[in-house]
Amino acid sequence: QVQLVESGGGLVQAGGSLRLSCAASGTILRINAMGWYRQAPGKQRELVATITNGGSANYADSVKGRFTISRDNAKNTVYLQMNSLKPEDTAVYYCNADLYSWRGRVSPWGQGTQVTVSS
Repeated sequence: QVQLVESGGGLVQAGGSLRLSCAASGTILRINAMGWYRQAPGKQRELVATITNGGSANYADSVKGRFTISRDNAKNTVYLQMNSLKPEDTAVYYCNADLYSWRGRVSPWGQGTQVTVSS
């Protein structure tokens, strides 16, 4: 069974920084894209950033220039460096991966990590 485990959330003041990590574990044959999504109270889950196994990144307009997604393929881990944080970045951040396990192609989600930005 494949699991994604996030870490690195917390409380930070506006203008501050946080770095999220997400490690995939289990019987993984290949990971294609990995990504970060977020869900604020009363809102739908939205894309934050994704990255292919070749390193090509895609960002939501709201985070361009402030957030950077990266990955370590040897560790099956994806990171999200968040700088110049704003109160509107407050949300639960979820990791997602498009991967092949022994059961075939799956797209698991992590349990989420809370990011709170105070003004």
